[in-house]
Amino acid sequence: MRAVFVSSSNTSVVSRIHWLQRGALNGRASVPSFQPCKAISDSSGRAVTGESTLLNEQSLDRELQIAIEQENYAEAAKIRDTIRVLHEDSEASVLAVNARFYNAFRIGDLASMQTLWAQGDHVCCVHPGASGISGYELVMRSWEYVWVDYEFPLEIELRDVQVHVRGDVGYVTCVELVKTKGSSWGRQFATNVFERVNGQWFICVHHASPVDL
Repeated sequence: MRAVFVSSSNTSVVSRIHWLQRGALNGRASVPSFQPCKAISDSSGRAVTGESTLLNEQSLDRELQIAIEQENYAEAAKIRDTIRVLHEDSEASVLAVNARFYNAFRIGDLASMQTLWAQGDHVCCVHPGASGISGYELVMRSWEYVWVDYEFPLEIELRDVQVHVRGDVGYVTCVELVKTKGSSWGRQFATNVFERVNGQWFICVHHASPVDL
């Protein structure tokens, strides 16, 4: 979803990612510094992107905490049941994690991004214009490389969102429209694959390919 890959800075970002891949093979990859970024509100498309599910879950968590603090245990039990049903809805849960993934990108939050990904050598990230990066540590470093060239805030719009779940594996496909400050829109087709581990969904593959506007 990186608009930077359709801008004049394509070469520098792709080169850094390629350097990261070569450095990993030689055991010398390092983590660069990056600029913090700010979030923007995005009320469009929440029902299909998972934003509504995420907001509902956050609201329920707050209500649960209030009920516990007020020692209203009957109400707390009802809220827990509602949260459990929400989590058992696999498609809604996958969409919620997908929304967290894009929110982490909007705010440049590496700590949140780290918690969203499965940990292991099997995870893979394909940034637009670059080849695939495998392994949790390298994938996390690649996000820092990408963030270096962004001017924030970002404008992000998801279209044609589709979610599919089969057992403990699910995936979301969508078209990403991304615009950084002072740049033109970039458009990518993205596939995000998720796996369920101990009842919790994690992203294990992100593949974004640029397409014509």
